[in-house]
Amino acid sequence: MMWCGSSPAEARQAAPDICRADRLGARVTHADIRFRLHGRTFVEVESDMTVKVPTEKWPLAHDLTLSEESSRYRTAMRCLLRGQDKSTRSQEWRFHEPQVTARRAWVTVQYDALAWIDNVGTVRLGPWDIHVDAKENWKILLRPPTTLQRARWEHIGIGLGGLDAEHISEPASSTDGNSLVWTEKPARGVEVDVDPPWQRALALRNKQSLWSTAGIASWWVCASVVIALAALRVPRPNSPGVPGGPGEHSRRGLGGCVDSPTQVVLQWAVLSAAVALTVLLLISRPVIPIEPELRAHISLATGLALVLVARPWCCTALSAGPEGVHRRQARTVIVATASLVAAIGSLVVLTSQFFDPWVSLKTEAPPTATGLVGLALLGLATLWLWLAAMVSWAWRFAREGGLEGRKWKKKWANAPVRCVAVVGALQAVAAGAMLACFWWANERQWKRATWLIDPSHTSAHDINVSKFLTTFPLTGLTWLYAYTWMLTGIALVALLRYRVKGPKTHSDRRQYELSLGPDKADLLLTAAVFAFVVGLRNVSFAGSSALYGVWLPLNILSLYAVLYVGRRWSVLGEAEDRFRIERMNTEKHRRVLLKKAHKYRNLHHQLYLVDHGRAEGVKREDLEDQLSELRQWLVSEYEESSLPDQISVLDVALAWGPEGYWWRNARHAASLAFCFGIPASAALVWLLHLKDYRKWTLTLHDPIGFPEIVANFITYQVAWAGAGFVLGALWRLLPGRRGPVRALSLTVAYAIPVCLGALLSHITDTELGYTFLNVLLILTILTLTSLWMDTGTFSEERQFWPTRFGLLLSVYQLRGLSAQVAYLLAQVTVAIGIWVHLAGSESLPR
Repeated sequence: MMWCGSSPAEARQAAPDICRADRLGARVTHADIRFRLHGRTFVEVESDMTVKVPTEKWPLAHDLTLSEESSRYRTAMRCLLRGQDKSTRSQEWRFHEPQVTARRAWVTVQYDALAWIDNVGTVRLGPWDIHVDAKENWKILLRPPTTLQRARWEHIGIGLGGLDAEHISEPASSTDGNSLVWTEKPARGVEVDVDPPWQRALALRNKQSLWSTAGIASWWVCASVVIALAALRVPRPNSPGVPGGPGEHSRRGLGGCVDSPTQVVLQWAVLSAAVALTVLLLISRPVIPIEPELRAHISLATGLALVLVARPWCCTALSAGPEGVHRRQARTVIVATASLVAAIGSLVVLTSQFFDPWVSLKTEAPPTATGLVGLALLGLATLWLWLAAMVSWAWRFAREGGLEGRKWKKKWANAPVRCVAVVGALQAVAAGAMLACFWWANERQWKRATWLIDPSHTSAHDINVSKFLTTFPLTGLTWLYAYTWMLTGIALVALLRYRVKGPKTHSDRRQYELSLGPDKADLLLTAAVFAFVVGLRNVSFAGSSALYGVWLPLNILSLYAVLYVGRRWSVLGEAEDRFRIERMNTEKHRRVLLKKAHKYRNLHHQLYLVDHGRAEGVKREDLEDQLSELRQWLVSEYEESSLPDQISVLDVALAWGPEGYWWRNARHAASLAFCFGIPASAALVWLLHLKDYRKWTLTLHDPIGFPEIVANFITYQVAWAGAGFVLGALWRLLPGRRGPVRALSLTVAYAIPVCLGALLSHITDTELGYTFLNVLLILTILTLTSLWMDTGTFSEERQFWPTRFGLLLSVYQLRGLSAQVAYLLAQVTVAIGIWVHLAGSESLPR
């Protein structure tokens, strides 16, 4: 066949013949593949191939220089790089189009591709096939397209990157122990067997076994056990309006809302684990084959059940009267709306026999337009129900614990039906936005996988759309349910607030107000908040999903250990109960203490001036006598041993915190940590999703890419706020006379599981990711929070200082402040250094 004299139109018509030809006169100057081990998590494989095509022998060579969107360019590139291969390549990533250079009689094509091996199967990358097995050696084979099988292959290279070559089909021209090179070698003869590291083989076997699912399930079971234990240890107040109390029977009939907040949390503990197991075993990773219709029914029924069991219209603190009327209105609207949405989804499933939306999955036939609309409607209905379930439980917890705020409480009391309508509309918008994000990412994935496949065949694309719409609700609800740990955090905080603010006798309330911090049941609730909200960020680097269930109790035990060891060195922990009663019994007594602390700081400042010869008419003996009087006032009526000599009135004032009650300290510290954490959350989200073109491309092609950006930012903010909450709650129990020392103590509790996980990761060769950066960031955020807490203790003195820094200078005094500033600057410098290093490193898949 004579191609040189053919016109471009004739050449395009003869493209199928040209793609089957084996004599183009092409030269492959190099074809390299390189492996890089990234721990046992995955293996990165990079392929580079350079092909030179003579323009005189191949008329399509000029088409390679056209626009990348041109059909002629696609045809020529497909013929050159794929030949007769029409299979999709979902694992091959190209972060730029092949680079084409035309010089004289040659057109040069540089084709670079990348893949990450994290599962068994065959990976097709450029001209290479990689057969990955969990039990046997991996096989690396050079499988060039038909158009290049008889081309001149000048250089073929395999960079093993730490893999051990067990078998080579043809002797290499050269080798240095870590790479193999063939020169002037026929492409069909290159086959190499490699032995992967035992850690990688173990990870692949675990991923294919039930251990992976069992490990994730163990986390949910362990989480439910922790929630149940924390809730069961909370005593039930025997007071009016509380189940078991005198007012219980008077509240029956108001929607059946007779559960106490403790019982509501226990219901969530049981239900969350049951639903998680349902999602894992029946929906996301089914052990037995389940028909799509049955999966749809399970998803709809589970979402509706979650809404109805949550009973968001209920609140055990309400009584009969207008509240009862509003409750019945809200119940009617919520039940009717959720049932209607579930009925619409069920109707799609039940009437599928008329348009069968799953026909493309069963017969590989193109789906009908009606079937696609039905699948989209079913997916939206399912996702709406699950969003409604999450919102319902969050609202129920917030109301039971009094966390909804006065503004939302008033709006709900005045117009519950309007609130339900607005929230339902927002849920519909959120479900539609998720569908749009998933759809857009799926289209990009399809274009990437079918980059060089003939676009004229649209049936495969329609089938792909049908599969996407079928899996959309499953992917959405699985991703959504993975963040329900935040609901658990809300439930625990609500239960803790109910314990603090619930009905009590006068003596019980006075005892609570004078307590150093959460004790017994309250301490377990606080530790559970720490484990769920703060420690959960470390689960991803545990080395194996089988160990997920360990992290919750490990974080709780770590916090208890730090408190047990450090409580004896805490300022107020060394004082007797009688001291707190006499010195901090009332707001008036605490103001006296703050005045004494203010005087103490002034005396020490005058001593500093005397020592440096900058004070006139002041004797050191007089100042020392006044300091001694302050000490005597502090320990009057007690034995000297009740407070160590180094403890001063300033230390006692700072140890008590800015608020008169430990709950208010916790709330104050949480708001501060939330604000200080905003830059840290933005930096971490940028590292995870946006730091370079490669990361951005991965985010664009990920179905949950954009939702994950929002979710990660929110969860980081929740984690910082949770850490601040625990710091404030334990402010009087943690060791140290200054706030930064207390922040360091809590960071140690956070870091102990991290260090154990790092040891495990070192043994199993697992990537740590951004774990230690998280530790440093939480230390910095808590340090800033503690500094603001210390200045907040003397907030009444702000009128004497133009800036908060001036007040901080007075509180810590010059020498102490310089050390704290240096300490804080060192943290910030190290954090920025680590961040810059991570930002400059190559992006890895999440």
